[in-house]
Amino acid sequence: MSDETDSGYQVLARKYRPATFADLIGQDAMVRTLRNAFAADRIAQAFILTGIRGTGKTTTARIISKGMNCIGPDGQGGPTTEPCGVCEHCVAIAEGRHVDVMEMDAASRTGVGDIREIIDSVHYRAASARYKIYIIDEVHMLSTSTFNALLKTLEEPPAHVKFIFATTEIRKVPVTVLSRCQRFDLRRIEPEVMIAHLSAIARREQAAIAEDALALITRAAEGSVRDAMSLMDQAISHGAGETTAEQVRAMLGLADRGRVLDLFDLIMQGDAAGALQELSSQYADGADPVAVLRDLAEITHWVSVIKITPEAANDPTVGPDERARGQGMAERLPMRAMTRMWQMLLKALEEVAAAPNAMMAAEMAVIRLTHVSTLPSPEELIATLRKAPQPAPDGGGGSGGSSGDGAQASAPRGAETLRPQAAPQGQTGVSAQGATGAQGQTAALAQASDTALAHYPTFERVVDLIRANRDVKLLVEVETTLRLARYSPGRIEFQPTPAAPRDLAPRLAQRLQAWTGVRWAVTLVTEGGAPTIAELRDAERAQMERDAREHPLVQAVLLAFPKSTITAITPARQIEAEAALQALPEVDEEWDPFETD
Repeated sequence: MSDETDSGYQVLARKYRPATFADLIGQDAMVRTLRNAFAADRIAQAFILTGIRGTGKTTTARIISKGMNCIGPDGQGGPTTEPCGVCEHCVAIAEGRHVDVMEMDAASRTGVGDIREIIDSVHYRAASARYKIYIIDEVHMLSTSTFNALLKTLEEPPAHVKFIFATTEIRKVPVTVLSRCQRFDLRRIEPEVMIAHLSAIARREQAAIAEDALALITRAAEGSVRDAMSLMDQAISHGAGETTAEQVRAMLGLADRGRVLDLFDLIMQGDAAGALQELSSQYADGADPVAVLRDLAEITHWVSVIKITPEAANDPTVGPDERARGQGMAERLPMRAMTRMWQMLLKALEEVAAAPNAMMAAEMAVIRLTHVSTLPSPEELIATLRKAPQPAPDGGGGSGGSSGDGAQASAPRGAETLRPQAAPQGQTGVSAQGATGAQGQTAALAQASDTALAHYPTFERVVDLIRANRDVKLLVEVETTLRLARYSPGRIEFQPTPAAPRDLAPRLAQRLQAWTGVRWAVTLVTEGGAPTIAELRDAERAQMERDAREHPLVQAVLLAFPKSTITAITPARQIEAEAALQALPEVDEEWDPFETD
């Protein structure tokens, strides 16, 4: 094969791969540390390099290997951070064929047997170089047993052996391995540095590529140099001349940034028809609905950040026109609308990914976004309602409670009618057994009955007893069909409602006797019964609703939303009781948790 064929085209990511620390971009802290370590002859026995894809982990490992084994052009040099690149070791390492620098992909060699080869070979000195170096890429892919097998060798390797690990998942590497290595975190490349780097390479390749096209490539690369180089390589081929931003956008499947900003504006203005038309137009021009929603989410985040930190608008990947529009949006749009937009876009992206038709799902998402964007905040809604004109009061609204509803309306306030009046003194010793049975009881039995009945001084305590025993049927019947006429401990007189079951009195007496151990006298009367517990509860609820409807703010809400209804009313005393239950108990200031009695 001819030399011309052997020297075929090489992709930019390999052609311009850094050969020295000076060529590395965006990793100044790591380079400074390594230079100082080499200068002081404090080279660690093991390094671990971590970072996202394409930031130079494997490249850095090779540069460290060349620096440790470089002998200089004259063959007399020592370890250096500026390898010459021309000596036999530098050339062999750069070409990946050095016998003493072994690169291993942990993703395909994860077993203990593969590591055993390393453990067995570390005892032999390097064949020709100064150090024998083992480079293990994606080291987090090794199994737990493999890591354990490597620990001893990693902790105390021979003086001529060095380990260099690279990983994108540093959290998966055992801490026992991390503690034996010198760790370097390779950072994402800043947009300014990336754009300058791509521009320099484009000039060396004599390729004409627009500045805004480089900005798009930088944004898509997300801090990865290799991704940026690959995208630029593709863009140069796609442009076939001067590469423009429109060509790069079409190559990446991105929507026009300016048009996405237009769509964002239409959504925030609540113009559903205009937003749908703009989305359809972008779709017709080849934009992916998922990419459009992602761009909307990116713009939402960008504008929100500008609103908090205005200097964030000075992003080199954003053009001046976009920057001006973003600043205007940040000043105009409230943060509440931005956070709501962000949350709904995240949900929309999930729906579009799972929908059978992505465009339909995107259109439904845009419709929801436009309708929600113009909703007022709770503070604005309350302020608007307070400023609204108050409705005229009804003719009988204020005095209706004193007429026909007087008995019902006063029932909640007179709920104490359920409490029995003091029993006549002559009936104090009467039990459920009646007068004849009481005469035959001993003094001890009478005292025991009185003690048992003393727990139920009011009818409410009887109802609580039924509730505690979970007799739901009896509880409902007592609350809805029993009109209490008279109560004393051991005796209940009530007027049944038409819906009351016929056996309510004997069944109630039987259950109470079973629960208390004392016979109860439960009798029926034809008149004098008070409202049932359910009627009192409903009357109280109705009174609370009437009071709520007379509140000016509630009236304003009902006027603004005519079809709205009051579904629940929570009394202030209930809120206070719930808050008291949830509150933490007070702790004595002098209490010492470590004090022992």
